[in-house]
Amino acid sequence: MITTWNERYRSEVIDLWNKEAVKDSYKEMTEEDFSRIFTNHANFDPACTFVWLEDGRVTGFACGCTGDELPLGDAAGYITCIVLDSGSDKQEQYAGLLEAMEDRFLELGKRQAEVLFFNPMQLPWYIPDTDCHEHNNAPGVPVGSGLHQFLLQEGYTERATQCAMYLKLGGFEVPESILAKEEKAAAEGYMVELLDTSKHTGIAEMLETLGNPLWTREIGGSAESGTPVVIAAHEGKAAGFAGPVIRQPNGRGYFAGIGVTPQHEGHGLGSSLFFRLCEAFQNIGTDYMSLYTGSNNPAIRIYEKAGFQTVKTFAIMRKELV
Repeated sequence: MITTWNERYRSEVIDLWNKEAVKDSYKEMTEEDFSRIFTNHANFDPACTFVWLEDGRVTGFACGCTGDELPLGDAAGYITCIVLDSGSDKQEQYAGLLEAMEDRFLELGKRQAEVLFFNPMQLPWYIPDTDCHEHNNAPGVPVGSGLHQFLLQEGYTERATQCAMYLKLGGFEVPESILAKEEKAAAEGYMVELLDTSKHTGIAEMLETLGNPLWTREIGGSAESGTPVVIAAHEGKAAGFAGPVIRQPNGRGYFAGIGVTPQHEGHGLGSSLFFRLCEAFQNIGTDYMSLYTGSNNPAIRIYEKAGFQTVKTFAIMRKELV
């Protein structure tokens, strides 16, 4: 039997998560984690959150979310998770819970269902073969997982593959090849260094040119608060960024991204920004870095050159509902 969310199922759902979702490397849940990720989240919808009951016992949990303010939110609903007890009829439960979510999306006027990194309900997961190093968000469904296989069967298409990449810091050094690029760029008026608002200008203009709301919020806020950011500047005026440089309590290096304005591309600034970002994280005692990028993104070569390795892959998936 499928029913919509009720708080009385909370402890059983958490137990189910800690028994089954962890098999796909998702981080275990505490009461506090569950509230933060699900029920207290601004996009939580009890009518789009379902449990499967067998003899009054929770054996399945599914959650989706929507929001017109989200990227693609006017047309799409996001599938956050479907977690099933290994002793149950998974095929029947997957089908029932997925149909319930899709029906809710249609009821809200959505035309497609997405498994996508824009989902605001972020699920942390452990990086394989590490001492519980974790990434803060799953950018899709784990390739090869039971849910991945089921969604393919149900007509969901893979739109892209996201590579989750990892580097344990400790002995990181900026290579000679990057130093040579920086020397050449310096002769053309470029410098890559930590932001110093007393000598660097044009941060807001750079962010407006790049046109990414997340970067505008995080990098603009960091510049105002004094949080370190790595900047590429041409004769003192911002041309690109990497950061912010924040060591999270779990030892991970958190950063929002890297960007170079179009008029300053072609000078090796992207590579230099990334390597100097790694160096900045190491200098503040960061244990490791993790990120994800598209499998066809040329930037993957920069990350690999810095020592990053792909440790897990995620599928970006979509189904047209009408």
